[in-house]
Amino acid sequence: MDGYGPESFGQFYAQEYDTLHDPGTTDVSVDRIARLAGSGRVLELAVGTGRIALPLAERGIRIEGIEISPEMVAKLRTKPGGAELPVTIGDMEDVGVSGPFDLILLVFNTLFNLTTQRAQVRLFQNVARCLAPGGAFLVEAFVPDPARFRGHQDVRVRNLTLDSVCFDGILHDPVAQTLTMQRLWATGDRTRIVPLYLRYAWPSELDLMAELAGLRLRDRWGGWADEPFTRDSRMHVSVWERPEM
Repeated sequence: MDGYGPESFGQFYAQEYDTLHDPGTTDVSVDRIARLAGSGRVLELAVGTGRIALPLAERGIRIEGIEISPEMVAKLRTKPGGAELPVTIGDMEDVGVSGPFDLILLVFNTLFNLTTQRAQVRLFQNVARCLAPGGAFLVEAFVPDPARFRGHQDVRVRNLTLDSVCFDGILHDPVAQTLTMQRLWATGDRTRIVPLYLRYAWPSELDLMAELAGLRLRDRWGGWADEPFTRDSRMHVSVWERPEM
């Protein structure tokens, strides 16, 4: 999408992010991540407004974040505990912090905000460099569903109330594995149209990226509550680990 870059998501979405992007899984995902983290050092890539990182910090988890969007970090800083959370402004593809970390996480499909395969491969490589031996990389992502598209396009209603509507118009390129989207929000007398551009990857493709980076798959679930991952799963929570030396 011409003119859409790594900083665009935060520029367009930070204002309404917390109200319109709640997946309803925060509590169970924080529980699962806290169990994985234990007493180790944790890094969240694309920490955003702190939906995951702040509850983890409240539990005493040693967590810090990377976020490319100053607008998102500004939202995080207004929340309880947000001023104390260490956050580096930068591109998660570069993972520009000093390790090692025992757990690195990237949730809510945000891996796909990297819009080329090369960028996604580079992310895995840089994550592997920042992991301690035996450390783990956790990713939450949707499982692609090309069957949802007719004529390589789709329109989906995301939210509908008495005085508001939010829906997505999507163009699908199955060769590039990209989704080019415009999201329309209409509330009262206000209407906004904002873009989104994603490059999805299949779980098996992510496994290959991890292998190229020297990581190996340890666990994969069909949800945050340890649901089995099957051919019918619409999302996955995957954990790759760096082998012990």
